[in-house]
Amino acid sequence: MNHFVRSEMAPAQPAPRSTTGAIVWAKQNLFSSPSDALLTLLAGIFLLWAVPPIVGFLFTQAVWPGGTVEDCRLETAGACWAYVAARINFFIYGFFQIDQYWRPNIVFALGAALLIPLAIPKAPFKVINALLFFVVLPVVTYVLLAGGFFGLRPVPTEQWGGLLVTLIISYVAILGSLPIGILLALGRQSKLPVIKTLCIAFIELWRAVPLITVLFMASIMLPLFLPQGMSVDKLLRALVGVTLFASAYMAEVIRGGLQAIPRGQYEAGSSLGLSYWQRMGFIVLPQALKHVIPGIVNTFIALFKDTSLVSIVGIFDLLNTIQAATSDANWFSSNQAVTGYIFAAIVYWIFCFSMSRYSMFMERRLNTGHKR
Repeated sequence: MNHFVRSEMAPAQPAPRSTTGAIVWAKQNLFSSPSDALLTLLAGIFLLWAVPPIVGFLFTQAVWPGGTVEDCRLETAGACWAYVAARINFFIYGFFQIDQYWRPNIVFALGAALLIPLAIPKAPFKVINALLFFVVLPVVTYVLLAGGFFGLRPVPTEQWGGLLVTLIISYVAILGSLPIGILLALGRQSKLPVIKTLCIAFIELWRAVPLITVLFMASIMLPLFLPQGMSVDKLLRALVGVTLFASAYMAEVIRGGLQAIPRGQYEAGSSLGLSYWQRMGFIVLPQALKHVIPGIVNTFIALFKDTSLVSIVGIFDLLNTIQAATSDANWFSSNQAVTGYIFAAIVYWIFCFSMSRYSMFMERRLNTGHKR
């Protein structure tokens, strides 16, 4: 009997056509059952009805930068992007003086230059980078924007506005709410009755009050309780109110992470002779924060969107500048306001989606086998 032994690997063969391709994928994912086929057909009909008008309004019939207001006033005109391009400086800087735009531009550049390497896990000099972003950048931002130092022209906060104010409020609130929320969460679990009661009272008080009420109290009611002749900057009052409001929600998110840590982790730290703060800093908090990354980022996203409420108290954030620009008679058209609000929605979506995707990246990176 003759035997044949192959001396080399057989060449790879393509997969059978019956298991690959667009048709097979559609059968498996879109038409695998009668109900799936019906839903697919209904979804297709809806897309055919909704997508063409949206694409036409936003792109094919839109008036792009370089167009005129007369083009935007045509009955067949779509989104007036020429209007957005004409008022883009107002949307970004508010009432900041034109000849001083270089100051917020430096702030934007410094923020991006420090945030990007801080967000890259393998980037070097993390400690120095964090100190510059969390400690030095706020000081530099205030000096550049407010002025009055090093020969810079003073610019009152009433002239700040647009995307600049939205990012400042978000940055300060996120920067302040996380550490305050951690302390409140630890205090709520404290065995000392006074600390525990104060933390619970603080959290429940701020969670029981709508943010718009907090802003009204900070901007309208607070000055009534101050001594005569004393005033606090409106933007500063909004910053404090938003930060304290967000810290209460952050505290509950972090408390959920602390409760998810097994009791043995606390006991292991105690058996090593670690103090309370050492156990929390080196063992418990790193694990707790990793567990609640989605909740933390969700709070940050909600906070970023809630900054639009400061427009209620007369602070010209991005949404308020767009609302104010709708009164510009030079660009009046039937699609003026709609285009402005679509632009605001796109800006909010870009920032919120970026935070969401980065949180997913960090979840995958920090996953150490706990996920089922």
